[in-house]
Amino acid sequence: MKLDSPLFNRIRVKPAHDPRPRPQAPVCQWPGCALEGAHRAPKGRARESEYWRFCLDHVREYNHSYNYFAGMSDDAVARYQKDAVTGHRPTWKMGFNGGSDKFHGGETPVDPFDVMREFGGAGAGARTRERPAQEARPVHNAERKAFDTLGLEIDAQAAEIKSRFKELVKRHHPDANGGDRSTEDRLVEIIQAYNYLKSAKFC
Repeated sequence: MKLDSPLFNRIRVKPAHDPRPRPQAPVCQWPGCALEGAHRAPKGRARESEYWRFCLDHVREYNHSYNYFAGMSDDAVARYQKDAVTGHRPTWKMGFNGGSDKFHGGETPVDPFDVMREFGGAGAGARTRERPAQEARPVHNAERKAFDTLGLEIDAQAAEIKSRFKELVKRHHPDANGGDRSTEDRLVEIIQAYNYLKSAKFC
């Protein structure tokens, strides 16, 4: 083995320590402390994105006495805790949607089980007529869906079905809305529901 081989010049040995300079850690911001401030602590309410830098002992002391609600009245604390349930996002009561209940393209929503009554919704108790004790014929799910699309009860008569169909077509047809085609999909659903009920001899 030749110790003066040029191959030895290409061998690299890892140094005992990393020669690269380490980033300087911030100094603890506690008055009179010069230790490394490796731990963050929140500065308080309305400054959620700002932090103090403390050493371990001082961050423990700070957290022990930290109170996010300091200076807030009991009512303000209660309101904050109530809003925290929904992540401080706006909510609305059930049955209300910007002052109108437009679940079926604008007409009064169907609420056959009076779900919205306890919430005071505009559709509370709407079209909840007493159903006959026994329907004249079994009604399939597709037929129920068609009646629901037209906003009618299952016991609606043929004249009522035709009348509602004409009313909804006039309401959602682009010609009646200045050429606006945004409700065209709804119009297709209405026509399909009516044709289905017609083929099933409901009208």
